[in-house]
Amino acid sequence: MIKAVLFDLDGTLLNRDESLKGFINNQYERLKRYVGHVTKAQYVARFIELDRRGYVWKDKVYQQLSQEFDISKITWEELLKDYIENFRFNCVPFDNLIQMLEELKSSNFLLGMITNGYGQFQMDNIKALSIEQYFDVILVSEWEGIKKPNPEIFQRALEKLNVSPEQSIFVGDHPENDVKASQNIGMEGIWKKDIHWEDVEANFIVNDLKELPLIIGNLTGKVEAS
Repeated sequence: MIKAVLFDLDGTLLNRDESLKGFINNQYERLKRYVGHVTKAQYVARFIELDRRGYVWKDKVYQQLSQEFDISKITWEELLKDYIENFRFNCVPFDNLIQMLEELKSSNFLLGMITNGYGQFQMDNIKALSIEQYFDVILVSEWEGIKKPNPEIFQRALEKLNVSPEQSIFVGDHPENDVKASQNIGMEGIWKKDIHWEDVEANFIVNDLKELPLIIGNLTGKVEAS
């Protein structure tokens, strides 16, 4: 019997691609007096390229950006500080996020989240999405001292929820860090489809978060189709 559903954050609940585009466009406009010698299109495109979908932390991104574009009126440290403080105001959820969480919670599933990243930064983004209250446990890699795909971070979350891997589902967009890593410890792995990956082996694949309650309901009989 499935008792718990755990999620990744970026690319699964948070539409990070759209959030990042919104942030970097806004940053350029807010700090145009410092970076205006570069065109907006250049600034945005190069930032997104250097970011590598979040797998490069922004200290390196801003150092490289400042060097390439000869940004001298503002330091890369100040640009990074602006990112840390203001990204949260640009957070975009995937469609049907709240509806999906409401359905699972009303069916008495335990909900958890495991996300790689910096602790306070990720918590700020979770709060910006107004979803913190739905989760019984949230683990952020910086605070835990380990990160996905390390099996220990999954086991730690399950222990906090007091459930076994066989009683749990993990939903994420990364084929290795999320799907395979959770399957390796005995969880069901659901892949939140992402255009950057193909031929992902998962127990189930979803395009839209609204599909999750029905899939999980079919596994348990606990959720009615809405």
